[in-house]
Amino acid sequence: MIDLDDFVQRTGIARKVLTTWIEREWLVAEHSGTLQLSEMDAARARLIHQLEGDFGINDEGIEIVLHLLDQIHGLRRALETMQRAGPAGQGRMTRRGSRLRRRYYRLGKRRP
Repeated sequence: MIDLDDFVQRTGIARKVLTTWIEREWLVAEHSGTLQLSEMDAARARLIHQLEGDFGINDEGIEIVLHLLDQIHGLRRALETMQRAGPAGQGRMTRRGSRLRRRYYRLGKRRP
């Protein structure tokens, strides 16, 4: 874990900006006497900084991007869990994937 002052030095992002991002829950700080952030938060802060600065994405857009990234990571964890479950887990995954593919195919057929 990294305290806020070290975090500011590592990322080059102003303390006030980081505090705002923590308030918006874009970064999740632990409160153990002082604010502590993880290496993952540092990577996320650099991403947010890049989205704002380099790409000009507004706050609402950043919220959407972060939400989608969180969903992707959650899906990856779920997939890894199912793969570790062995053949039984993979069987469920295959059946669910087949159902989703059929549903997607049907939806595609309805569109002009």
